[in-house]
Amino acid sequence: MRANSLAFRLVVGAGMWIAAAIIAGGIVLSAVFRDHVERSFDAQLLVYLDALVSVTEGDNRGRVVITRPLGDPRYEQPYSGWYWQISGISGPMLRSRSLWDQALTPDFALISPSAATSYQMQGIQSRQLRIVGRDVSIPGIVSSLQFVVTGDRAAIEAEIQNFNTTLAWSLGLFGCGLVLAVFIQVRFGLLPLRRISMALSAIRSGRESRLAGQFPSEIEPLASEINTLLEHNEEVLERARTHVGNLAHALKTPISVLANESGARKGSLEEAVDKQTGIMRRYVDHYLSQARTAASSSVLGARTEVLPVIEDLRRTLKRIHAERSIELEVHGDPDTSFRGERHDLEEMLGNLIDNACKWARARVWITMGVEGTELKIAIEDDGPGLAPEKHDEVFNRGHRLDEATPGSGLGLAIVRDTAGLYGGDIALCESDFGGLKVVLILPAAEKGEGQEAEKEEPAA
Repeated sequence: MRANSLAFRLVVGAGMWIAAAIIAGGIVLSAVFRDHVERSFDAQLLVYLDALVSVTEGDNRGRVVITRPLGDPRYEQPYSGWYWQISGISGPMLRSRSLWDQALTPDFALISPSAATSYQMQGIQSRQLRIVGRDVSIPGIVSSLQFVVTGDRAAIEAEIQNFNTTLAWSLGLFGCGLVLAVFIQVRFGLLPLRRISMALSAIRSGRESRLAGQFPSEIEPLASEINTLLEHNEEVLERARTHVGNLAHALKTPISVLANESGARKGSLEEAVDKQTGIMRRYVDHYLSQARTAASSSVLGARTEVLPVIEDLRRTLKRIHAERSIELEVHGDPDTSFRGERHDLEEMLGNLIDNACKWARARVWITMGVEGTELKIAIEDDGPGLAPEKHDEVFNRGHRLDEATPGSGLGLAIVRDTAGLYGGDIALCESDFGGLKVVLILPAAEKGEGQEAEKEEPAA
């Protein structure tokens, strides 16, 4: 996905919202779990406190005694963090073996006689302790006693840390799964747009003429409008071609009348009129051809196979030059196609091959191939060739290097102008066979799937 694509924006946007939701949810879950663990820990300490009160009695001398131990070995292990202590007015009276030679210093102001109180304090060896205490009156004891039981908060923190670790990787995997699901959903949801892109590429290359197939209801209006636009474009171009044809007939008739009238009489005026009408006819043909090409050069879907055009021209030109027995050889990839109209390709190749036949001694070579996106057609002859310094002169309109050779002198100029309308060009160089080599460069059409299948089938 590219950074400026819809898929990238949708996936990144969804990923940001998912990350924010997961982080917020993780914080809330961690806080809820911490509160739950602390409440459970306090409840456990309260059970120990009640057990301690239940085993505490006063003897006949007014002393506090423990009838039996609590039963948790942690209260016997020195400095374990699990302690209990019974204090009176004068200070600690009894304490657990785990306190060893130390004593707890709880905040007695926080201890209430009505209910157990829990809070956090720093104990022996800088351990963080959770303490639960209560004031209790014991029969046989004159004053009330303060009972406190503690537990090591390290147990709480370890449990919370384990939960947070599990929560982090679980939510991380869940978030990655959601992002992957969003990615798949976006790719699947935008698939019709990719189909439209491929269909437009097929139209541009000439494999299709319309957007075909079923599209989702949100995309269907777009496909319908594109097909309507293509139909309108074809109608406009067809009207333009019709008008160009009508203009051609309208101009050719008066020119033909002038030419016939001047040819029926002899004189300087008639010769001048005849010459000028000939020039007018050539220029009218040239510019009307350019108008037709300009109207069709940008047509979507225009595609012409090169080999059939060359074969038709070869048969025609062999008949035209039959008395000279000119041989025309065709080489190259037979599947090459031109991205443009057939009549334009016929006009360009017709001018070039006819010109080569006029100057050739016995043979003309035609080579075609595709290089990248360019279609290159080379026409070579074994004639006298052309000096490099005269290459530019042949493109001048009406300029002819040999008046004895038939033609109007507009051939190469017409070819260059027509190729330029398609974004192509024409180049002249010396042929390996001694004559002139003309290379026509045009946009190549993409190979259609049907063509590729036909090409691979014989090899199988």
